[in-house]
Amino acid sequence: MSRFDAVMQRPLAVPVLGPRGLTVSHVAAFAVLLFAIVFPLFFDPLSGFMTTTIQALAFVVMALGLNVMVGFAGLLDLGYVAFFAIGAYTSGWVMSGFYGSANIHVFVSSTIEALPGIHLNFLLVLVVAAVLCAIAAVIIGLPTLRLRGDYIAIVTLAFGEIIRVFAINGPTLHLPFAGSDYPLTAGKQSITPIDQIDLPILSPLNSFLTLRGYYWVILGLVLVCLFIVLRLRDSRIGRAWIAMREDEVAAAAMGIPLVKTKLLAYLVGGAMGGLSGAFLGPFLQVVNADQFAFSFSIFILAMIILGGLGSVWGVVLGALLLTYINNYIIPDVLDDVPGKLGLDFAFSDLGFGVFGFLLVIVMILRPQGLLPERRREIELTEGLDGGADGPPIAGVTPGGPA
Repeated sequence: MSRFDAVMQRPLAVPVLGPRGLTVSHVAAFAVLLFAIVFPLFFDPLSGFMTTTIQALAFVVMALGLNVMVGFAGLLDLGYVAFFAIGAYTSGWVMSGFYGSANIHVFVSSTIEALPGIHLNFLLVLVVAAVLCAIAAVIIGLPTLRLRGDYIAIVTLAFGEIIRVFAINGPTLHLPFAGSDYPLTAGKQSITPIDQIDLPILSPLNSFLTLRGYYWVILGLVLVCLFIVLRLRDSRIGRAWIAMREDEVAAAAMGIPLVKTKLLAYLVGGAMGGLSGAFLGPFLQVVNADQFAFSFSIFILAMIILGGLGSVWGVVLGALLLTYINNYIIPDVLDDVPGKLGLDFAFSDLGFGVFGFLLVIVMILRPQGLLPERRREIELTEGLDGGADGPPIAGVTPGGPA
């Protein structure tokens, strides 16, 4: 038995706290969930910190989706911003007066019913955004997912740039079988305003009075996506993704259909990106082509690298950390520090340098990420060759017989 197999087969000692099998992990998860629910009550409902927190949770949803592609299935996607764009434009199309000549209202409040345009309930918008992103994933995935490694990265990069170009030139493009009153996008001119989120039973949210409702909505989306990702990771398809990530040739030899398995990962990851984009549209109250730069894809990719490829909780931590650093600590906390030291620049001018420095430090000191997946941590710290030069493992004699 190799060193890697010995470690993977060791049972985990999980303290049990009661006769019903309640563990420390369950108690900790419940405590974290309770804290997350009451978290906005400790801050001003319109504070900048609340805005950053809501954006961080939206980016958590995106990072979870990208982690399915990159961390689980091993598909390096450099154009993930395309799914964010499709989801955001979905909210712009069907939650605003952008198509003013239309008069479609579905499950919206009486106030919204008096407005021209297409206005759907937010829950329907989430479904539409997920479906459109799934269709886009199929269109790009079927002809390209037979590729491997860097070739997939190049194709997905091109896909992201194509969507961005369509967004910029959208005013000159029109929906099929529609007239000039139905352009594809507004280009660099914004689609605004977008309807506030209106959930069944509850009163419509109003981001001009309080952001707490938006926080709880995106927290609910995060919990739903976490449940889906965790269940998929431990399912048969999740094990197929991991096998394919480790060795495509061996996975194919074991009977795993590579294209179908890759396409499923692309569908799930793309749909999550669309859900997040559909939420950010009404939250930011604006959708325009400048939001969908290539750098955004790298920003989301950096989150999963920082947290740990394939690690669900590591991705959550990485998304929260990078968003707070980029959107709160650098612009609001450290921006005037150079000026106080007599230097003639703002700290925000060094934003890209800060991210580069953080990634280099993580790659040197913690290449497996801050909260790595167990399998990847063993690969990077213990070694897979079973040699005697690695650190000792309980129950395994270094260099001894298998």
